[in-house]
Amino acid sequence: ISTDALMEQLRLKYQQKPWTETLKLVHFCMDKPLRRPISNAAGDPLLSCMEKIQRTLNAKSLFSVMNRLESLSKQKGLNVHASPSGTACYITSNMFYIEVQLEKDGNVMDVKLAHLGEAPVVCDDLVQHLRMKNYDAFGKILEDLSNLYQIPGNSEMKAKGYLALQALEKDLYSMSLLDRTQDVNRVTEVLHGKVGHLVPRTGGTPMNIEFYISPYQVLEAELNPGSQVCGTKMVVTVEGTDTLHKLPLSPLLVDSQAGEDSNPAFLPLTDELSMDLPAFFVLKFHQPIPMSSFSIEEIQRLTGIHNLNANKKNHLVSGIQITGLKLAPLYELIVQSTLKEKCSEDLSTHNSCFFVSLPDCPKHCYFINKGSEKSDLAGALVSKIPFSHPKCVPGVIEILRHQVACNSLISSCVSEKHINEDDSELLYFEVVPHKNTSFSVFFLHPLKENLACVIIDVITSREVQCCLHLNPQDPTLNSSDDFIARAMKRCMSVPVVMRAIFRNAAKVKADS
Repeated sequence: ISTDALMEQLRLKYQQKPWTETLKLVHFCMDKPLRRPISNAAGDPLLSCMEKIQRTLNAKSLFSVMNRLESLSKQKGLNVHASPSGTACYITSNMFYIEVQLEKDGNVMDVKLAHLGEAPVVCDDLVQHLRMKNYDAFGKILEDLSNLYQIPGNSEMKAKGYLALQALEKDLYSMSLLDRTQDVNRVTEVLHGKVGHLVPRTGGTPMNIEFYISPYQVLEAELNPGSQVCGTKMVVTVEGTDTLHKLPLSPLLVDSQAGEDSNPAFLPLTDELSMDLPAFFVLKFHQPIPMSSFSIEEIQRLTGIHNLNANKKNHLVSGIQITGLKLAPLYELIVQSTLKEKCSEDLSTHNSCFFVSLPDCPKHCYFINKGSEKSDLAGALVSKIPFSHPKCVPGVIEILRHQVACNSLISSCVSEKHINEDDSELLYFEVVPHKNTSFSVFFLHPLKENLACVIIDVITSREVQCCLHLNPQDPTLNSSDDFIARAMKRCMSVPVVMRAIFRNAAKVKADS
């Protein structure tokens, strides 16, 4: 039957009925599917249609705001009801509730959150989202709150999981204060702090950790006073599992001072301070991070937990079992992630040739040799890192900083431009994986016909070694290894450093 014919049948069927009955029928049809579990909600045609209508309508009256909150809450699998006065909306679950206080014109006065057994507290983040009509962000917080309690067992077991998360958050915050001076800035904390730049959980927004920021991002922030460029972040939460893990139920950090080896000192994990729970703590990334198999192995050794993702596929790399991760050439994953971040539209991720434009320099053409899946040239996209003890976090952050620093150098050679749109002069470079944290950049010697090569080795996120290799019979390029390493550390950009090398070579040519 055609759509027009169907609509005509519906019109004829209901044209004799009063509008109030039609409204009741619509509410009845809406209410039934909305009570289904969250997993089925996304595929429900009626729910999808109503969600589009709600997004289009600008909730301005008390009635429309209440309807929007009711629809959104039911989408997330939560209960909702209004106060007798009609100016308060209560969003509830077995473990928490949110109270939204509204004025008669629909404006939001206050939002309070209360977890089981706790007094309600005002949530400024929820107030701000609702006042700005940012219902997507409000819905995301509802999801995060519900996910805190997705732990197998009864309400008491779920409450213990939340208690363990609180204990972890207190220990992480105490670690963030270690060796911290009063005048320390955010960038220093991000790059050098034991747990990066930590923002405690407020209301419905989970604790997040910013652990790496590139020199280019720092420069962008300096050139635009008042702006705050965000580096790589992750959130701290707790998730349910099929197996038991011993989690602390109270803070374990002994005091605010580090131990003799400069590492934080923790109380032993006794039965009085911990409990076996079907859950573990999780560091969750906003976007999956390409990580080498070597980095994954290091994290697994540190945390003692091998299931980094929820899938059930197993891979064996260097004798270590990697569970739930799809292995692929690491550089291919870095290219895919970079293109996804830089490009709004989908580009072919099979491209290996990219054109990079820099001021006062011929255009660069980079060919990225993506390597293979063998040995430590393999990698995987990691979306979360599970752990069970707060002492793991500083070590995990150092591994992540190291990996993201390596990734940023490769991604600096990736551009959304994979076709040369003009006939301007080009400088050609090939990026070749060398080993886990090092790679080579090959190029034609500016003064001879031979190849030259720079080997770049990322020792840590704060130390980079570079070595320039030339044919012994070729003239110098006037760029020492120390000069290249200092330039690389200052910008963490391969094209910028290669431009500096060619500029120095141009001076040698002019002098000769």
